[in-house]
Amino acid sequence: MIFPCKFILFLPILLIIIFQNKIQGRTLLNNNNYYYYKKLQRPFNNTVSAVFVFGDSTVDSGNNNYINTIAKCDFPPYGRDFANHVPTGRFTNGRLVTDYVASYVGIKDFVPPYLDPSLSLDELMTGVSFASGSSGFDPLTAQLVDVITMEKQLEYFKEYKRKLENSIGKEKTKLLISKAAFIISAGTNDFVVNYYNTPFRRQKYYNVSQYQQFLMQMVQQFIQGLMNEGARVIGVAGVPPFGCLPIVITIDSGDALQPRRCIESYSAVAREYNSLLQRLLKTMEIHGTKLFYVDIYDPINDMIQNPIKYGFSEVTMGCCGSGLIEASILCNPKSIVCNNPSNHMFWDAVHPSQATYYTVFQAIRPSIDFAINQL
Repeated sequence: MIFPCKFILFLPILLIIIFQNKIQGRTLLNNNNYYYYKKLQRPFNNTVSAVFVFGDSTVDSGNNNYINTIAKCDFPPYGRDFANHVPTGRFTNGRLVTDYVASYVGIKDFVPPYLDPSLSLDELMTGVSFASGSSGFDPLTAQLVDVITMEKQLEYFKEYKRKLENSIGKEKTKLLISKAAFIISAGTNDFVVNYYNTPFRRQKYYNVSQYQQFLMQMVQQFIQGLMNEGARVIGVAGVPPFGCLPIVITIDSGDALQPRRCIESYSAVAREYNSLLQRLLKTMEIHGTKLFYVDIYDPINDMIQNPIKYGFSEVTMGCCGSGLIEASILCNPKSIVCNNPSNHMFWDAVHPSQATYYTVFQAIRPSIDFAINQL
């Protein structure tokens, strides 16, 4: 098979965009970052038993550390704003949105990766992340760099259930799962890496609308799988305006240097996907189960359009290296890093900074409150 030149050029960056991973650690309290690390306790009684997470690097807290893949970030400068500056696997400089959620609902400060063999029973019982950086709803997306498919993440959850049943019994396990919050965040890699920058899916799905319908089938299948296993409160994040990712601007916009502008046609596809997702969730909801759409598009888009409002001085380039293409191995201990990552929307050329994740968390707090009150 002869690949288009664009795909050949994109191969080195496939090792980047596809990298969406992990981190785990403790807080680093000082005057500069206390704002992002302070305990986020809910102002009313906690009713959540656990938080379970599925998806890609936006919610992977370190699972890729334990599999044979190139999609890893277990080295500096990742994790530079965690206590002891330990790079635990998250593709950012600090915490993820799911870490803030777990802290907010009063469970724990960080959601650990399921594949960490050192996890105690208590850690398992209060929730883990099954997510894998570079994954997507399309199985091919994960297969491109041998990360954990969504189907496999569901299998890991079934394995998790068996472990709990053996430890605390079936009835207690069933109750724990019924009172847990489930969070799903994936989809961006399916478009940015797979559909637009490899030829494989475009040979079958001649237009992006056909591919979106295929993804909806995969989303429905995954959510149904969780519901079959006892999940009752499920939040599904939409995709961001991925036409604004620094690496996408660099590769696909034609304006790699100046002026750097978002690719509106890509972001329009993101909006269409989000609309389809919202309609799907409404049709899937049944008695006793609540499905919630989590809007991350609007908060992120507002940050890009009004950076000063959020304290950002840079929204089109990452903090690490040149900010144009660096992620994973190209963002490494020898890379130059900006002085203040909280001024940057993006930590590397693909992944948001901790400051952005915190702002997204604040934006979705009303949805979190509403969802948790259903438990």
